[in-house]
Amino acid sequence: MRKLIDTHCHVYDEAFREDLPQVMERAAGAGLEYLLLPNINPQTLPALLDVCNTWPGMCRPMIGLHPEDLADDFHSQLDGLKSLLDSDRAPGGAHRYIGIGETGLDLYWDKSRLDDQIESFRIQIEWALEYDLPLVIHSRDSFTQLYDVLSCYRDRGLRGIFHCFSGTESEAAALMEFKGFMFGIGGVLTYKKSTLPSVLPLIPTDRVVLETDCPYLSPVPFRGKRNEPSYIVNTAQVMAGVYGVDVEQVAAFTSANAKRLFGL
Repeated sequence: MRKLIDTHCHVYDEAFREDLPQVMERAAGAGLEYLLLPNINPQTLPALLDVCNTWPGMCRPMIGLHPEDLADDFHSQLDGLKSLLDSDRAPGGAHRYIGIGETGLDLYWDKSRLDDQIESFRIQIEWALEYDLPLVIHSRDSFTQLYDVLSCYRDRGLRGIFHCFSGTESEAAALMEFKGFMFGIGGVLTYKKSTLPSVLPLIPTDRVVLETDCPYLSPVPFRGKRNEPSYIVNTAQVMAGVYGVDVEQVAAFTSANAKRLFGL
């Protein structure tokens, strides 16, 4: 049976409060080997860790602060998260957190806090470098600013995922300059008006991973409904068509990429 990895899902979200065990059962039935959980803010971390403690064989936690969730005193938010990052260890001395994120820049709703978002992003980039962890990057309406920030770290070994990539050919080419980064491909690939099917073939298969971003961005035929990890199969099927391979091959190369990046 093929093994898939959802590299970005929020199964700790309130949207799953009533039926999470059933959601997890469907995920396992669909061939999901791992679910990787990025954090949003300090308040979401307890629920995230509770899910990881309940399903330790499948779920892996990340820690970070989303650009849309910056408080006025966002330094205090970051200080609290960094304290947890510094103090937390899994048995044997390894870190239980497998990545930093999700962090990044989002100018879709509010451009007034760009400087704060950049500062928060840079702080979390430094965490990723300090702990040698992958960075999961959220970027919306902020490609130029994101590129400028990342360019400052080009030669420092930074690695991670460009979460929910749906950019243009030129943006894909520019981001491929950052050799340590994968492109997170989700349900947008399945949308009728998406340009991603024409851009994706430009990205080598050793640079892509699958994700759902559930409960958001459900793939066709579930668009408009709550997304969940088992729906990643629908995205994998479309990806197989784009690359001219079968779904088993998609599962193989996307899972190998995720395991290599996160040390799974």
